[in-house]
Amino acid sequence: MKRLAMLLLLAVIASSPLATLAADAVPTEKDSIAAARAVKLSEKLRCLVCQNQTIADSNAELAQDLRRQIHEQIAAGRSDDEIVAYMVARYGDFVLYQPPVKPTTALLWAGPGLLVVFGFIALARILRARRARDAAPPLTAEERERAERLLGSNNGKDSP
Repeated sequence: MKRLAMLLLLAVIASSPLATLAADAVPTEKDSIAAARAVKLSEKLRCLVCQNQTIADSNAELAQDLRRQIHEQIAAGRSDDEIVAYMVARYGDFVLYQPPVKPTTALLWAGPGLLVVFGFIALARILRARRARDAAPPLTAEERERAERLLGSNNGKDSP
């Protein structure tokens, strides 16, 4: 009995380092939580080559490198905010698919609205100019008489 207790104690002592290693689980390709984080982060970041796609949607080499960096940083134990801050520090606010509203990105946010406003102003000016050009003043009595003489002198005959 003493021998069995000793073997059991030895087994517990021998397996204790394994328990401490299990607590520090490192994300791998098979780790669904880390993979979900990587996808979520990839959807927040813009492909700097394609510009109208997230790095999750892009097949460009740079997008693949950025996805690889995200996986490496997740494996290193960094939080989502730390990873995004790293990408912004390295590539600027443009890397964010939805950049924050601040003075340096004001044109990105106000640009589409300004284009619409300027488009309506240009359209109004063009239409106003066209109406002014098409609305010729009525003929005076003298101009009408002269036109009738010019048109009436031919009476449908073509002169050589």
